[in-house]
Amino acid sequence: MEEKNITIFEGKKIRRIWDEKAETWYFSVVDIIQILTDTTNPTDYLKKIRKRDLELGSYIGTNCPQVQMPTRTGKQRITLVGSPKHLFRIIQSIPSKKAEPIKLWLAQVGYERIQEISDPEKALNRSRDYWQKMGRSQKWIQQRMMGQELRNKLTDYWKNNKVKEKNEYAILTNIIHKEWSELTVKEHKNYKGLKRENLRDHMTDAELVFTALAELSTRQIAETERAKGLDENKVSAKKGGAVAKNAKLELEEKTKKKVVSNNNFKRIDNKKTINLS
Repeated sequence: MEEKNITIFEGKKIRRIWDEKAETWYFSVVDIIQILTDTTNPTDYLKKIRKRDLELGSYIGTNCPQVQMPTRTGKQRITLVGSPKHLFRIIQSIPSKKAEPIKLWLAQVGYERIQEISDPEKALNRSRDYWQKMGRSQKWIQQRMMGQELRNKLTDYWKNNKVKEKNEYAILTNIIHKEWSELTVKEHKNYKGLKRENLRDHMTDAELVFTALAELSTRQIAETERAKGLDENKVSAKKGGAVAKNAKLELEEKTKKKVVSNNNFKRIDNKKTINLS
């Protein structure tokens, strides 16, 4: 399973993960239960219904896998997940006015993902619409999408040159980020007061630009040096981050302003179009 993500149902976050082989989303069971019941302890609620309904408990144990997902504090924890089919079975056992709305929602998000696989432009349009609803300016959205395209080209290079996904991608990303910003990704998120949120979705215009420059430089240096594997790409990552760092220092010298900011979008009125700078 790959492509961890967060999705939203009626303003509440649901963790999910995409299974490439089955071509379906798997959603956190406790997140769904919390929305259905408004309980403050969905894990305990799940344990109780599994004991009360032995058939359901057996079904969950047989069909719902456990995967690592981030908690609210950012730590990775083993979490029970289910596909829409599995969740429909669980929802049937929970009396809730939200049962039908969330069933329809689960079916819709699954269908949207299939559409995006066959037509990637739909995914881009969906992201653009999401950022617009969250109050981002057109300029910010353009920079965010440009940065994502450069990021995808970099990870494609890593994938094709013996860099293992997940942990090694994260290691290289952290080297690049620490080199140009002088903060690790985690330190940057803490500085902005973020937890589970995507750091890039809360970057200022300048932070997006320098992140993109660092990753573009890393890829071009890696291509020039024909870097393969984690160790060789670590060298390219440090060099690429240094290109952006030098540019950042020069800009800070000219403007007398720091590029790395503690600004975020968390407290911004979504009805307004905001451009953090």
